[in-house]
Amino acid sequence: MLAKTPPMGWNSWNTFGTNINEQLIIETADVMANEGFLEAGYEYLVIDDCWSLRERDENGLLVADPEKFPHGMKYVADYVHSKGLKFGMYSCAGIWTCAGYPSSFDHEYLDAQTFADWGVDFLKYDFCNFPATADCKHRYHRMSMALKATGRDILFSACNWGVEEPWKWMKSIGAHMYRSTGDIRDNYESFKEIALSQLDNLPYSSSGSFNDPDMLVVGMYGKGNVGFGGCTDEEYQTHFALWCMFGVPLMMGGDMRDMSEASRKLLLNKDLIAINQDEECRAPVVIRQTGDPFIQNNCVLFRHLSNGEFALAFFNFNEESEYAVETYGFSFDDIGIPFECGYGLELTDVFTGENMGVKREAFIPPVKAHSCKVYRGKLVKVDEKA
Repeated sequence: MLAKTPPMGWNSWNTFGTNINEQLIIETADVMANEGFLEAGYEYLVIDDCWSLRERDENGLLVADPEKFPHGMKYVADYVHSKGLKFGMYSCAGIWTCAGYPSSFDHEYLDAQTFADWGVDFLKYDFCNFPATADCKHRYHRMSMALKATGRDILFSACNWGVEEPWKWMKSIGAHMYRSTGDIRDNYESFKEIALSQLDNLPYSSSGSFNDPDMLVVGMYGKGNVGFGGCTDEEYQTHFALWCMFGVPLMMGGDMRDMSEASRKLLLNKDLIAINQDEECRAPVVIRQTGDPFIQNNCVLFRHLSNGEFALAFFNFNEESEYAVETYGFSFDDIGIPFECGYGLELTDVFTGENMGVKREAFIPPVKAHSCKVYRGKLVKVDEKA
């Protein structure tokens, strides 16, 4: 089964945009395979837009740019596979790609077979330059069928930016992950707005088909193609924790060859990845508090995990000028554990490994603005009379 849990990997777009080539992909594959990322679950290496020539060949086939990829895409795919990784590429449902290269509108079956022949395992399928008279759902379904017709397992990453509420139909037409938002930018406001916009849509995700709020910007620090300002390490921590708690795809977008130690440690956090990759693929319970301006920008996420475990996360979306450090909590009754039941949660901090003990009735951790706290929990009986 493809995409039993949220897909994980790396995509070239966020940092490199048009500046991609064979050597970059080879070096990135080496880092992913040799520095713990593949072992952690990041298995897909995906080339985004700008990989082809501006015209198809005399047979109507897409052609890799020989200056960027002198040995061709089959060679690149073979190298990626030799490292134990899976290879991904990009096309578009429109007439041209977002950067103006030939796209797959009315070429779906031909292009799908081309990708299969090259050894592609993942297709990101964008939505630029889509004809106004064409049917979005039909065209994504057509490419889904074209990929299946090749006989090769190719993960279908449908990227239509949330047009026509894809969370309601993308799973039905065979997509394994589907973009539900516009493009992310490397700054706090961008990932915050995307995250908050998707809270109501998360329950549509399930094993086999996942809501995709776009790729990770962790470790970019304002550099590269979408480097609009950058984030602090603490903000990147919040970004990654949100995506892990959401149970959505984790596609890295930084330069793997120049990753800071803080970013590397975050992206390889085993506890956060385990939450993201939990086999039950349950969306989190969202607890929002309103009314009091001191707490209205709080968000608490509680997620049921397999093996009787849980994840609990607190996010402070206030601006730093408003509340530098905010202490707030929530009632355990909101997650079905009233005080009189005799049970509590034994919590462990996923960032520090600290055992917080058993908490009952309410939990009130201090959380800085733009920051978060995330815990794994187990239900513990504390009152023998219960």
